[in-house]
Amino acid sequence: MSVLVFADSSEGKFKKTALEVVSYGKKVAEQLGTNIVALTINASDSSELYNYGAEKVVSVSNEGLNTFNAKQYAAVVTEVAKAESANIVVIDSSIDGLYLTPMVAVNLEAGCATNVVDAPLSISPFTVKRKAFSNKAFSNTVISTDNKVIGLAKNSFGVHENSVSGTIENFDATITEAGVSSDKIEKVTGKVTIADADIVVSAGRGLKGPENWGMIEELADVLGAATACSKPVSDLGWRPHGEHVGQTGKPVASNLYIAIGISGAIQHLAGINASKVKVVVNTDPEAPFFKAADYGIVGDAFEVVPKLIEKLKAFKSA
Repeated sequence: MSVLVFADSSEGKFKKTALEVVSYGKKVAEQLGTNIVALTINASDSSELYNYGAEKVVSVSNEGLNTFNAKQYAAVVTEVAKAESANIVVIDSSIDGLYLTPMVAVNLEAGCATNVVDAPLSISPFTVKRKAFSNKAFSNTVISTDNKVIGLAKNSFGVHENSVSGTIENFDATITEAGVSSDKIEKVTGKVTIADADIVVSAGRGLKGPENWGMIEELADVLGAATACSKPVSDLGWRPHGEHVGQTGKPVASNLYIAIGISGAIQHLAGINASKVKVVVNTDPEAPFFKAADYGIVGDAFEVVPKLIEKLKAFKSA
């Protein structure tokens, strides 16, 4: 019996979520009195995972897996889980992870719990705490099956260093038929991605047009943050659809979320509610976002944001 975690990577480098699932898997393994195995696919340096508790790393290298395909990746995770006699599999809750998790659960005939936010509350019965109702509540869920698949919510458990001596084992996985193919993949380069960002600076129609986005990008640059936008902004073509966050866009679970000129429609709030600290800048004191925010500034973004940038730059240079 062991705990298998899938440590996802992009262009050979581990994502922050990969380090979080390894940290989580280590904790679960300690509770069960067993060991943790980390699975990597086309990662450059798998030994990095030793720093977070992975005693054993199973490394799969295959050019056919350079592009994520849920069916193929699920088959690889399943094959490794069976080879390692792992009855608990941990996967992150990224966009790819949300496709992957249920498919692995089906393959293993396992009970599945997504949006898990903490280490198991109980081992017998196996009980996990999950987000529910668009992050407005929590649910304590019992997984009663022998095999269990856990989808860990981003930025919930945290990344914890726990250095161990580990080993790497190369694994020749069976690559299944993809079923679908990707003709073209466009990636944003040179910027902090929303998925990996600790801070997200987001703006809405209050900015009045795409020509005013320079100050949003400057604020994000000063903070080392990712830029994002509301759905109407991406629909209007002011910003790429890849920056659209909310219930119908990308979910955000950052440490700090700054919303500028966004009123706070329920779909937007549902998608960013998992963020730990929320700040809103809006001219309308009755904007719904103020009820959800931890901090609010009633004011014109064109006056507030430049002053904020000026103060942050002064603080950084002090």
